[in-house]
Amino acid sequence: MANLQSKTLFFTTSPRTPLKMIPEIKMLIDNFQGKEWNRKTQIEFAKKLAEDKDFEGKGSQKNMDFSSRDRINRAPKSLGFVDLKPNISITDPGRILLSGKRTEEILLRQLLKFQLPSPYHKETAKTNGLFKVKPYLEIFRLIYELGTISFDELMIFGMQLTDYREFDNIVEQIKSFRRMRTYFKGSYRNFRGEYLLKEIEKIYQSDIDEGQIKIRESRDESLKKFVKTKSSNLRDYADACFRYLRATGLVEISQRGRSLSITPEKRADVEYFLNVLDREPVYVKDEKKYKEYLFDSNLPKLYSDNTEILCAEIKETTSDTIDLSDKTIDDLKDILEKVRKEQKEKLLNIQINEIKDYKKYSEVMTTFKDIKSKDLYDIPLMLEWNVWRAMTMIDGGNIKANLKFDDKGQPMSTAPGNMADIVCDYGEFGVAVEVTMQSGQRQYEMEGEPVSRHLAKLKQEQGKDTYCMFIAPTINPSCIAYFYTLHKTNIAFYGGVSIIVPIELNLFIQMVEQSYQADYVPDPGQIREIFEFSKEQAEKSSDENEWYSGIKDRILNWL
Repeated sequence: MANLQSKTLFFTTSPRTPLKMIPEIKMLIDNFQGKEWNRKTQIEFAKKLAEDKDFEGKGSQKNMDFSSRDRINRAPKSLGFVDLKPNISITDPGRILLSGKRTEEILLRQLLKFQLPSPYHKETAKTNGLFKVKPYLEIFRLIYELGTISFDELMIFGMQLTDYREFDNIVEQIKSFRRMRTYFKGSYRNFRGEYLLKEIEKIYQSDIDEGQIKIRESRDESLKKFVKTKSSNLRDYADACFRYLRATGLVEISQRGRSLSITPEKRADVEYFLNVLDREPVYVKDEKKYKEYLFDSNLPKLYSDNTEILCAEIKETTSDTIDLSDKTIDDLKDILEKVRKEQKEKLLNIQINEIKDYKKYSEVMTTFKDIKSKDLYDIPLMLEWNVWRAMTMIDGGNIKANLKFDDKGQPMSTAPGNMADIVCDYGEFGVAVEVTMQSGQRQYEMEGEPVSRHLAKLKQEQGKDTYCMFIAPTINPSCIAYFYTLHKTNIAFYGGVSIIVPIELNLFIQMVEQSYQADYVPDPGQIREIFEFSKEQAEKSSDENEWYSGIKDRILNWL
């Protein structure tokens, strides 16, 4: 049970994307089901997580129990995928999530049930009467009502929707913000900054008046530090809300506009639950009944829980004749999921053919430009997607992105942490492609070892010569030294020597430009020559800097 201390809405920021809950919930249930969730099991879970070869990150080494509560008590428990009292157990929604079957649907049901206050989130004297809301339900309503909502609008105003009865007031504030923006003569950044400062001072006026502005774990007790911290918190919560809503498949994101809107094909789904769901929090003081409600995988009822609607959607989605007369709702949902998957694959194949014919060249290069200037909302996702498109364009291999795509073939979330971002199969050899926006020492800490592990996994799966391309805006010297060492070191755990070639993003873009300007189509052998050269260069170079310099020269002349 957590106490409501915040004066704004909050959303789970751990994990940042909901699908990353799945392996951690599985590990919890596989190893700790039936046990009491206490400090001892929390520390054991943190250790188990750190030992897992697919886990990326370190967690808190000093407060391992806190690290475990951060990962399990927030999204998995709050959304009803696990029950931690009296003992650790999986719930029906949790079983469905782990099965991988209709994850978008079960996630939506659980998000719509999340409420403040609840037996899991109790008000304090400081927040008594402030909360009366089902946050995700009301944010869906905001998007529907306004047509689109920008990240800044959600952060500044949407986070203040702690009581559903204030909905109309929040809508008017957003509309006023939009009107005032048209009259503001300076830059949008300054306009937004002034508005954000004004709203934070309004939200926390009583704290500021009483001098209660000290931030935990900080010696800085200034108002400036207080406002900066609250701004950062709002930004993190708004980002988490964006990502969880996106994972339901009901909203689409404008990367350049940094905004969300209801997917046109899903508008009826959203209209349905906005019209029928009770906006009042339920069973606030009755944990037993609240759990029964939260753990019911059939609640709330959705637009798709209707035979006629499902049959109509199946017939609209496929040209095949399918006998649906004797099918249950569950059968119909399985069929619809199957035909939507087939439709998505067709869309992706059309995209791939257009990419291979260089019809998407200008779009790919414009997206790289936007990535470099940080003009997109989810830059890591867009980098991964655009590098996949570029790799598909420059040669003739079978290039697979381990992204999650929506029904329109657009990227939804980045690759899970236990595999390479992009896998290239060239017949006689394979290539893993890893991309990151990380820089500095964090690049080495977060990406170094996992890259070599993903390469080893792919080597084992493909059973042939396999290499790796590591792409980032800048390459940290620690990564250069590490990859150089792996060229020269036979490590059984990594399947022998590991040929990982680091490439700065600007250099990779030049590779794409050269392939476009060439009067012939590059072949896989020219890709392989880069890795063979890297291996030879490592043998004859005196140090990692000489090796890396030789690689850059070779890539500039790869054709």
